[in-house]
Amino acid sequence: FRDHYIEIPYDLSKVLFVTTANNADTIPHALYDRMEVIEVSGYTEAEKIEIASKHLLPRERKMHGLTGKDIRVSRKGLAKLIQGYTQEAGVRQLEREIARLCRTAAIEIAEGEKKTLQVTDKNLEQLMGKPRYFFDMADKEDQVGVATGLAWTWAGGDTLMIEVNVMPGTGKLILTGQLGDVMKESAQAALTYIMSRSGPLGIDPDKTKERDIHIHVPAGAIPKDGPSAGITLATALASALTGLPVRHDLAMTGEVTLRGRVLAIGGLKEKAVAAHRAGIRKVLIPKDNERDVEDIPETVREALTFIPVAHMDEVLEEALVKVEEPEPVCLCDDVPEETPAK
Repeated sequence: FRDHYIEIPYDLSKVLFVTTANNADTIPHALYDRMEVIEVSGYTEAEKIEIASKHLLPRERKMHGLTGKDIRVSRKGLAKLIQGYTQEAGVRQLEREIARLCRTAAIEIAEGEKKTLQVTDKNLEQLMGKPRYFFDMADKEDQVGVATGLAWTWAGGDTLMIEVNVMPGTGKLILTGQLGDVMKESAQAALTYIMSRSGPLGIDPDKTKERDIHIHVPAGAIPKDGPSAGITLATALASALTGLPVRHDLAMTGEVTLRGRVLAIGGLKEKAVAAHRAGIRKVLIPKDNERDVEDIPETVREALTFIPVAHMDEVLEEALVKVEEPEPVCLCDDVPEETPAK
């Protein structure tokens, strides 16, 4: 190799290049094809707290000329700092926020306001300002047409609420929430499967032709894509069309086929952590992902019940709540007819 700046040739044949990236999708394909990729999953909240207390906080104290007596941060304070002021798989942003706390401590000590800054979950907002990030919590009651899915992002796992409403129309499927092409196709496949099972589910196909189905995935400003929300979409559709509510303490992830098969997904560890954080109790996972459960942190495994499923019928059996009088999402038959203009 010859450098064009200093015009000196040097041998690169024995050099091993090690690179990192937060998101493999942004790496040019030609470069990615020449790499040996080692995927490292993100840290859990408990792991971040340990890293912060044992490594990040002592290092930032030293860099700001502080000691352990000058600033102390409780574990609950670190947990709130992670939840409300960072959104990442690693700890880079967390390190910056800890540095902010150390600068605050240094200023207050230098000005003689305090001898020690004690940071807890009670006074963190006073020191750092209002939290920038919020996590969706599980609903407190079962709802018709609303199902909880699990998503993987570059920042880790998250819950994904899917809402379905039915209204008078011409049989159109409306999709909103900045859905990508793969997720749109997944919604089409989910609807096709549910309609193919209209008989056992008690859905009237003729009435469905006179209604529009609207699927929305909040938050509307965030782009979403991927096939792993397939069973969640199908569950929300089945709930809206049958009037049976979906369990509020249950989340799910998995791709669905036209025949109702549930296919494997990725990022199960991060998704499970997100479910635990949101107060979910049961998680439906593809049968083929059962082997990945052992990779989930023990504290999360003990708090959640994982139910492996191979077919969509199993998903509906677990997710839909049997009630004596199902309540449709909207009473389309009760919509008054328009009065003809005189």
